[in-house]
Amino acid sequence: MSDNASAVLQEFLTLRYHDLKWRLARHLGSDEIAADALQETWLRLSTRRVADTVTSPWSYLFRMAMNASVDLHRSASRRLAIHEVDDLLELADPAPGPAESASAQADLQALMRVMQELPERRRRILLAVRVERLTQPEVARRLGISLRLVELELQKAQAHCAARLGR
Repeated sequence: MSDNASAVLQEFLTLRYHDLKWRLARHLGSDEIAADALQETWLRLSTRRVADTVTSPWSYLFRMAMNASVDLHRSASRRLAIHEVDDLLELADPAPGPAESASAQADLQALMRVMQELPERRRRILLAVRVERLTQPEVARRLGISLRLVELELQKAQAHCAARLGR
């Protein structure tokens, strides 16, 4: 890094800070953004290589501050605003809590016990339609029975489970 060129530019920035800020604020529409851009410019002068042949310090610093303001705007647009973060933190977790999980597990075990009471063919039909998601004609073909018998057995199985589970 050319320490001499950076030092000259930093001194120029210090001496002409208010003029640069005023001009930047006119272009950017905000004193605050202009001040942030000049601060970023100062930091960039401290950490980046500057050519020894800067012919117009004013133009160089103004362009550098404009570029810094664009970079700051891009960076800010990628971040969430505080109210957006607050909104996200208030979202309810869609996953069931321990109580819901325990209740669902108990319901499932009760259903399994009730299904064990069903005759074998009726239980197979219920599982094929409700768990395996097979159509009733597919179940009829698989078991080698009529579609009407599948319909009747499914109705009886569902009625039995609903009655035993109190639903």
